[in-house]
Amino acid sequence: MKRYVLAVALLTACSGAATAQEGPVRLTLKEAVRLAVERNLDVRAELYNPAEAEADIRGSMGIYNPLLTLLANYQESNTLPANSFIIGGVTVNRQDSLQYNAGINQLIPSGGTVGVALNNNWNHNNSQSAGILNNYFQSDLALTFLQPLLKKFGKETTELNISVAKFNKEGALEQFKTRLTDIISQVRNQYFQLFSVREDLEVKKTSLALAEKILSDTEARVRAGVLPAMEILNAQFGVASRQKELIDAERALKDQIDSLRLLLQLQDAADIIPADTPFRDDYPVDESREIERALATRPDLRQQRVTLKTSELQSRVARNLSSPDLSFTASSAFTGLNRNYNRDLEQVGSGRYPVWSVGLQLNYPLGNDAAKNDYVRSKLRVAQSQTQVRSLEETVTYDVRTAARGVSSGYVQLEVTARGRAYAEERLQAFIKRNQVGLATTRDVLDVENELVTAKGNQIRAVADYNNAITALWKATGEILEREGITISEQDADTLYEKSR
Repeated sequence: MKRYVLAVALLTACSGAATAQEGPVRLTLKEAVRLAVERNLDVRAELYNPAEAEADIRGSMGIYNPLLTLLANYQESNTLPANSFIIGGVTVNRQDSLQYNAGINQLIPSGGTVGVALNNNWNHNNSQSAGILNNYFQSDLALTFLQPLLKKFGKETTELNISVAKFNKEGALEQFKTRLTDIISQVRNQYFQLFSVREDLEVKKTSLALAEKILSDTEARVRAGVLPAMEILNAQFGVASRQKELIDAERALKDQIDSLRLLLQLQDAADIIPADTPFRDDYPVDESREIERALATRPDLRQQRVTLKTSELQSRVARNLSSPDLSFTASSAFTGLNRNYNRDLEQVGSGRYPVWSVGLQLNYPLGNDAAKNDYVRSKLRVAQSQTQVRSLEETVTYDVRTAARGVSSGYVQLEVTARGRAYAEERLQAFIKRNQVGLATTRDVLDVENELVTAKGNQIRAVADYNNAITALWKATGEILEREGITISEQDADTLYEKSR
C-alpha cells in the first residue's frame, strides 16, 4: 500500500501554488485522497496547532536555561561625622564604593537551584584614623544551594509546564488526525457521489432517448391511424419531463464536481472523472473487534484521554503546592581582603578564609485556603474529565454499532436494488410489447419506464451508500488513515516548526 509522507507533502503545498490542471482530470480514489492531504487548506491550517505546541514545549524547557547575572554599581556618599554639632571645622566623611559582580544560577529537576557568584567590592574613604583601611578590595567566591523539601519538590512539579505543553502537543496531533479523518471521509463520500451523479446522468440520457423513440413511434402510428392523436401529447409530455430531469442531472453533476474540486483544490480542472468503480463485494464486520479497535485508536477519544492525563498531572502538582513551604539552604564562600586587587583574589583562591552556612526555612500561610481550594478544583476537573472520557467511549461504541449495521444493511440493499432494476427492465419490455399490440397506452409505457429510472437510481444510490457506510465504519473505528496509507508523527509538526524558525 502506498504511504504518504505527510509533512513533506504539506510543506510542498505551503511553499507554492498547486499545479494548474486544465481540461478533464481523471482521478483514482487514492489520487483524490493524496490531493486532499497535500492541498486541502483546512488540513494545512490544522497542522499549525501541533507546530505551535512544539514551540510551547521548547519555550517551557527554558526554565533550565542558566541565568547569568552581571552587576556594576558605583556609589559615592558624603556625610557629616556624629560629633559635627559639637566640634566645628570637622572634615566631611567621604566614601566611594564600586561593585562588579558576576554570577550564574541553574534550576535542577528536583526543584532546587544552584548558584555560583564572584563578588567584588572596592571601597575608598577619607578616614585618617589609625588601623582603618581607607582603600581596599574585598572579594568572595560563593556557592549557594536552595532545595524545597515539601512544596515545589520533585521533577513532576518543576516540569509541570513542560509536561502540559507535551500533552497539548499530543492532543493537537490527535485533533489533527480527527480533522484529517473528516476530510478523507468527505473525499471518499464526494468521490462516490460524483460517480453516482455521473451514472444518474447516463440513466437520464437513456431515459430521454427512449422517450424520444416512443414519441417518434407514436407519431408514426398516429399518422398510420393505429393510435389516436391524444397519444402524441402523452409522448410529448414524457419527453419534456425527461428533458427537465436531464437538465437537473447535469446541474447536479456540475455542483458535485465543484464540491470535490474545492476539497482537492483543483480550481482549474474543467471536469473530474472518477477512474475507480465503487466496492460491491461483501465486507464482513466483527462488531466486537471493531469496537475494541475504536476504543484504542479513535483520535478524538485519544485526545480526550490526553486531557484526562493533563488534569491528573495538574491535580498531583496542586496537591504538592498545598504542602508547607519548607526549604533547605546551604552556602559556602572563600573570601579575600586586601589593598591590592590581585592579592585580594589570591586570598580568595587560597581558601584560607572560608565562610559557610546551612539552614531550614519554613513558610506556611495559616489556613492555606487558596492552595487547598486549588487542589479541590483540580480534583473536580479530574472527575469531570473521567466522566467525559466515559461518555465519549459510549458514543464511540454507539457509532461503531450504527456504522456496522449500515454496512450490513447496505450490502443487502445492493442485492435488493439489483433485483428491483431487473424486474423493472423486464416489466418495461413487457409493456412495450403490450403497447405494440394495443394492450397498453403510451402513458402506461412511459410510467413503467419512469419506474425503471427510479429502480436504476435506487441501485446507483445503494452502491454509493454501501461505500459510504464502509467509510463511516472506518471513521468510527479510527482506522481510515491507516486504510488510506497515511501515517502521522510528531516530526510532521516539528518540521513545520523548524521551517518557521
